[in-house]
Amino acid sequence: MKLSILDQSPISSNQSAKDALDTSLRLAQLGEELGFTRYWIAEHHDLKGLACSAPEIMLAYIGANTNRIVIGSGAILLPHYKPYKVAELFNMLATLFPNRIDLGIGRAPGGSAEATSALSDQFLQQVWKMPELVKELLHFIKINVQQNFQFNDVTAAPIPAVPPTPWLLGTSKKSAELAAITGIPYVFGQFMSDKDGPSIVRNYRENFKPSPYFDKPKVIVTVSVICSETLEAAEDIAISTLVGSLLREKGSQETSVPSIEDAKQYSFTDQEKQKLKDMKKNIIIGDPNDVKRELDNIQTLYEADEIMIVTITYSPDDKFRSYQLIAEKIIDI
Repeated sequence: MKLSILDQSPISSNQSAKDALDTSLRLAQLGEELGFTRYWIAEHHDLKGLACSAPEIMLAYIGANTNRIVIGSGAILLPHYKPYKVAELFNMLATLFPNRIDLGIGRAPGGSAEATSALSDQFLQQVWKMPELVKELLHFIKINVQQNFQFNDVTAAPIPAVPPTPWLLGTSKKSAELAAITGIPYVFGQFMSDKDGPSIVRNYRENFKPSPYFDKPKVIVTVSVICSETLEAAEDIAISTLVGSLLREKGSQETSVPSIEDAKQYSFTDQEKQKLKDMKKNIIIGDPNDVKRELDNIQTLYEADEIMIVTITYSPDDKFRSYQLIAEKIIDI
C-alpha cells in the first residue's frame, strides 16, 4: 500500500507558529526516511490554531531540506488566485525540485468570511468559475494546452522539464466530476466528510476522460489516524485532537491543540459528549494492527491507489511515532 502525509501544521498550546512550522519540516524529513510517497501541506487563513497560510513558501523550504519525497500543496485554494500566478509559483518549484512537485488544488475558502474578503474579491463568483480556472491553470503548466486561448502568447516561466502534477481535492460529487471531465487525479478528503465517499470516487472513475498526461483515473483517499503502541495510548493521545476541534467549533479563544492533561480536565456537556463520539467516527485510533486493518478496509472500499494520512497530536513526538509505527507495519522499504 502506498502511504502519504497530509500536514495542516497545527499549533499546540505550548508552541509558537515557528515551532509548528519547524515540526512540519521534521515531519517531511521523517516521511522521506520512512518511505512515505509524498508530503503535502495545507493552506489556511486566519485560523489561529494552524500555522501555514502559504504552502508555496513552506514547499520551497522543505524541498531544500529533503532529497526524494514528492512534496505538494493540499491544497492551493484556487478561487483566491489568478491561475497564471499559481502556475508561475509551481513551475518555479518544479524547476528547483525536478519530478517532485504536486499541485493540489481546492475550492474551499480556508478561513473565515472576513479573511476571505481580505484575501480576494468575489470569492463566490470565482468558485462558480472553478472549471474555467482549473482549465486555465492546466494550460499554463502545460498539462492540457488549449487552442485559441486568450493567453496563448503568455508563458508561466520558468518551464520545468517535468510539469508539476495537478490533483483536485474535494469532498463532493461536484469536485469528483470536475476532476473526471478534466482528466486529472482526484483526492477525496474522507477525514472531513460525512458524505458517501465510495460513491463519489466511483462516479469519478466512471466519468473519467483521459487527458494528454493522464490516461486513467487515479485516487488518493485522505484519512485521519492516530496510532500508538496500544489502543489505550492512542485513545489518550486522541483526546487532545478531539477537544481542540471541539473548542474551535465552539468559537473558543483557545484555538491551539491542548495537552492531554488539560484535555482530560475539560468538563463536557451531554451534547458535547455526543459530538465527541461523532467526531471519533472520522478518526482511525488504535495500535498498528488496528490501523492496518482499517486502512486495508478503506483501500478496498475505495479501490484507492494511495492512502494519505493526517495526524494531529499535542506532542510532535507522538505524531512522529504514529507515522513511524504505521510505516513499519505497512510500508515495504
